[in-house]
Amino acid sequence: MKSRLTIGKLAEAAGVGVETIRFYQRSGLLPEPERPLSGYREYSSDDVRRIRFIERAQTLGFNLEDIAGLLKLDGPQACSVTHDLALEKLHVVEEKIKALDAIRDALQQMVRQCERKHKRGTCPIIQSLVREEAKG
Repeated sequence: MKSRLTIGKLAEAAGVGVETIRFYQRSGLLPEPERPLSGYREYSSDDVRRIRFIERAQTLGFNLEDIAGLLKLDGPQACSVTHDLALEKLHVVEEKIKALDAIRDALQQMVRQCERKHKRGTCPIIQSLVREEAKG
């Protein structure tokens, strides 16, 4: 038999806030159970697993629309579709890494300029930013 949890216990078990659960319900990612006569909706351990799935998928860069699609996948095409989506996310991450590398390199260069002796009252970092602004 599946354990029955209140929304508070579900949130605690899944490591999220109650408002996150409500958001997932409004977004269609988590079904909202019927309210019994007792007045308290009951959730199961399957709901805990579903929320953890959603959270892990978000951590990997999948947006809510992607996750909704993943949750609907079943059958032989599931792996192929998931592979293609993951490959797309991997390309996005690789592009972000390239952009962050460029930012790091630019900042390192600015810091090195600042660490060298410079004319009193001028900051090489500020001057570099001003020059970049002028380039537009």
